[in-house]
Amino acid sequence: MQAMVLRGGSPLLQFETRPDPLPGPGEIRVKVEACAVCRTDLHVVDGDLPDPRLPLVPGHEIVGRVDVLGDDVTGLTAGDRVGIPWLGHCCGHCPYCLAGDENLCDAPLFTGYTRDGGFATHVVADAAFAFRLPDDADPVALAPLMCAGLIGWRSLRAAGGARRLGLFGFGAAAHILAQVGRWQGREIHAFTRPGDTAAQQHALRSGAVWAGASDMAPVAPLDAAIIFAPVGDLVPTALAAVRKGGRVVCGGIHMSDIPGFPYALLWGERQILSVANLTRADAIEFLAVAAKVKPMMTTTVYPLRDANRALADLRAGRFQGAAVLVP
Repeated sequence: MQAMVLRGGSPLLQFETRPDPLPGPGEIRVKVEACAVCRTDLHVVDGDLPDPRLPLVPGHEIVGRVDVLGDDVTGLTAGDRVGIPWLGHCCGHCPYCLAGDENLCDAPLFTGYTRDGGFATHVVADAAFAFRLPDDADPVALAPLMCAGLIGWRSLRAAGGARRLGLFGFGAAAHILAQVGRWQGREIHAFTRPGDTAAQQHALRSGAVWAGASDMAPVAPLDAAIIFAPVGDLVPTALAAVRKGGRVVCGGIHMSDIPGFPYALLWGERQILSVANLTRADAIEFLAVAAKVKPMMTTTVYPLRDANRALADLRAGRFQGAAVLVP
C-alpha cells in the first residue's frame, strides 16, 4: 500500500510504501477510492489536537470498496462500497455508550487520529463503524458526506427547529448543510471572512438567501447559528445575532479561545452548545436524508501524493467546498 504519513516534528506528510495491512477480527480492509480533506485533519497535523498516534495516516472521510474481511464480520462482502467516518470505534460499556451517546465514549478510537485513516490506498476499519454506500454514486462526491455532512447534520439537529439559520464559516460542511436546510424549508444566512466574496457567492449558489461578512449584522435576528469556523471570537458575534431563546452551536472539534463577553449577550435564555463527534445513528439518519436531498458537491480533486498541497490550500482558503484525495 501507499500512504501519506505524519511522523511528528513537522506538519508535512511523508509519502511511504508499506506492506498491505490485514484486518483483525471484526475488521475490514478497504481499498480507498476517495478521501476528503477535513479541517480536523489540519488540526491533527498542525498540533491543535494533542497526542495523535504516531506515525499516523490521517484522513477520516473515506469511501472505498471492501477487499478483505476479518473473522466474525457479518453484513458485508468483498466489493461492497462503504464509507468510514471520524468515529472509528467505541468501547460499548461506558455510561455514555450504554446511554446511546457513543459520540461521548470514554475510550473511543478516531479514524485518522488514533488509528490510521484514508490518506492511503488501503485502510483497515472496524466493520461496525463502516456504512454501506450506493454503488452507482461518484466516490468523490460521497467522501465529504462522511464528516462534513455528518457533523453538519448533528449540528443542524442541535440547532433545533430554527427557521432562520446562520452559518458562520462557509466551507465543506456549510455548503452541504445549506442545501439540506433549504430542502427542509429553512432560511439560510451565510457569514464568511470579511472580503471573501468568492465564499459568499458560493453560499448563494448553495441555497443561502443572504451572504455577507461575519462582522455584519443579519437582516433580522436569527433563530439559531452554527459556527464551523474554528474562531472563538465568533461566539459572542453569533450570540449577538440570535434572538431571545436562540441557540449558538459550535460545530468544530477545535476552536480558539472564546473571549469574554457581556452577560447581556447570553441573557434572554440564549444557549451555547457544542457538537462532539457523531453516532452511528446520526450516519444512518443523515445518509437517508442525503439520498433524498442529493446535495450538489463542490470538490477539488488532488492525487494522493499531493495531500500536503491539499492541506495547504485548505489552510489558506484557496478553494470552495471540499478537497478530495484520490489514490
